[in-house]
Amino acid sequence: MAEQLFYATGKRKMSVARTWLKSGTGEIIINNKPAEEYLGMASAHELIMQPFSLTNTVGEYDIKITVKGGGIVGQAGAIRHGITKALFQSNPDFRIVLKKAGLVKRDPRTKERKKYGQRGARARFQFSKR
Repeated sequence: MAEQLFYATGKRKMSVARTWLKSGTGEIIINNKPAEEYLGMASAHELIMQPFSLTNTVGEYDIKITVKGGGIVGQAGAIRHGITKALFQSNPDFRIVLKKAGLVKRDPRTKERKKYGQRGARARFQFSKR
């Protein structure tokens, strides 16, 4: 029987993560580096492991991820979203648990654009009365 591969795209802020899931030993490769080496932060690593701990599948899948854009925390959120989508492709029963934890929906919060005539998105230039 052929090895089954599950693909999903996760997004967060400006980051886009393409994730491939297959059954294995729990190896996580992000942009051709081990996850701990790529992320560097323990909190970001915990973030990407959250879907596995909720579904009790820690160490059951090998994951290959390519991620672009944004910073480390945004990339970790995008990876978590991609892993979540790939997990409920592999087993539709996981969707209930992951949805209850709020991981299925993409986080829509992004940076607000700068407006013309202003210093930033909401910050104004200093007003001088005289």
